[in-house]
Amino acid sequence: MASPSPASRSEPGIHVSLTHETLNPIATMAHVRSPSAGAIVLFAGTTRDTFSSRPVLDLQYQAYVPLALTTLYDIAAALKRKHSLHGIAVVHRLGGVPIGEESILIAVSSAHRQAAWRAGEECLEEVKARAEIWKLERFVDDEGGVWRANRDGAIGVREAEEKRAVEEQTKQKGNEKGDGVEGEEEREGEETMPQGPIIRPRRPGEVGHGAVVNSQPNAPL
Repeated sequence: MASPSPASRSEPGIHVSLTHETLNPIATMAHVRSPSAGAIVLFAGTTRDTFSSRPVLDLQYQAYVPLALTTLYDIAAALKRKHSLHGIAVVHRLGGVPIGEESILIAVSSAHRQAAWRAGEECLEEVKARAEIWKLERFVDDEGGVWRANRDGAIGVREAEEKRAVEEQTKQKGNEKGDGVEGEEEREGEETMPQGPIIRPRRPGEVGHGAVVNSQPNAPL
């Protein structure tokens, strides 16, 4: 089965993309090259082979593509203005990302290296904090996996827990909407998704990559 076509948005000096294909550092850097640039900084985030001493099988990424693409663009445009960059490109991979392969590439060009370094780091933190992208950590010693928000420090929920949380929140929203409130009825058979985050308290000794949010299992990839 062919992978979905990449979703991208570009204008002079800015390029953002979501793709199921293997990421290409050279192609990403080409989006930011400029004869006026004295520095190009490239960050590549890769899948490591362990997490908390557990062997990792791979990472699986999902995104709500329309919103995520807009968020990536807004982040890139703001940093381009803030640091007077010549170019900035953000490319994020979706689907499965095996050990050692890149899940995100950020390329930044500027007249001087200091601005490029700062903008690249800020871009990564903003993407992790704001982009509508979620990841499933799959471990070698576990048939299931853990959904996490795509940022450092997040707690994870197992797939079954996440599914129950989605169902409970969806049911609650439906009850609040239905009794005595006029409005458009949901189409029969259409599944609704909660808009807010799903968060559970941290358990003793539990760590992860960032707060857990709705993994949007039916979102377009």
